[in-house]
Amino acid sequence: MNEAAFAEYTKNLVQQGAVGSDEKYVTENRPTDLYLHFLPFLQGMLYVGNDAPLKEQELQLVQNLAEAFSTAYARYEDFTKLEAAKSAVEAAMDELRATQSQLVQQEKLASLGQLTAGIAHEIKNPLNFVNNFSEVSIEMIEEVLEEREKTRLSDRLGRESTDGTLVDDILKDIKVNLQKIHKHGTRANGIVTSMLLHARGGSGKKEPTDLNALVREYVNLCFHGMRAGKNPIHVEIVLDLDTEMGLTPLVKEDFTRVIINLCTNAFDAMRSKSISDQSGNYVPRLRITTKKEAQTMTMVVEDNGPGIPDEIKDKIMQPFFTTKKGTEGTGLGLSISHDIVKAHGGSLNVEIKESEGSAFVIQLPIV
Repeated sequence: MNEAAFAEYTKNLVQQGAVGSDEKYVTENRPTDLYLHFLPFLQGMLYVGNDAPLKEQELQLVQNLAEAFSTAYARYEDFTKLEAAKSAVEAAMDELRATQSQLVQQEKLASLGQLTAGIAHEIKNPLNFVNNFSEVSIEMIEEVLEEREKTRLSDRLGRESTDGTLVDDILKDIKVNLQKIHKHGTRANGIVTSMLLHARGGSGKKEPTDLNALVREYVNLCFHGMRAGKNPIHVEIVLDLDTEMGLTPLVKEDFTRVIINLCTNAFDAMRSKSISDQSGNYVPRLRITTKKEAQTMTMVVEDNGPGIPDEIKDKIMQPFFTTKKGTEGTGLGLSISHDIVKAHGGSLNVEIKESEGSAFVIQLPIV
């Protein structure tokens, strides 16, 4: 049979199989001296040519072959689909990782933006000291020069020299001023360095850190940032810090974000309660506690805001979950904080009393 004849022949076979012909295995429409057996299966059909009709047992063997081929082909199709799905999932995961990385960076920049006003306020204070002490020191130097000029003039005229004690006192005062300039200049440099570390990240390695100093630094920055932002409120801040805390192994630039996120959330919660409170007796209060124990460090950030409803308690650590309206929050703050604490080998849990506030409890290993 040539190609055209065979194509026509197989077309007829397909049509016979499609209508459920009783002559399913043997067709009369065949080449001379050739018995062509047609066995359909799920994905197609199997043709077996023989010079005599196949017996029932032989047909069953061929049917078994067709079913085995059908199973193998189905698995091949499933494998092909699985590979395609795997590639699609890997591409989606790569895109998700890239998006997550961008969102984390945006969250870092957002928290940095919340601190900007507080940082500006904190930098302004030491810079004012630097400027003031510099001006006073210049005036003192001018006084010293005047005294020295008087001394030279007195020597030329043979008069009594001016009191050297005054010059010594002025020089001592200048030294004190320069020490204060150095102190406050170092303070301003430290604030800028912390800001840059928070923005771009550091080495990512744990280093012995004075947690109490870190708490004082960033709670203060958060407070001034809130006061300089929209809808500022007065907050009583209580720092109950364990004096025996010592140094805690922390990735400093990461853990500062935890402090920022928890304080910012507390300020937002207390602001909402302050707005809704009609009694006029509500005083927002933020308490930060640190406690060193045998093998762990405990830090508690507690506010007296409206608390967290029980129905959403289990959701607040989930990425993108937020109770804030519109674009006021991304819902990543607590999720990222939880991941950071977990990466430190610790835990972040919440204790709530609805309508009485909430407390976020961090426990970290210190060995």
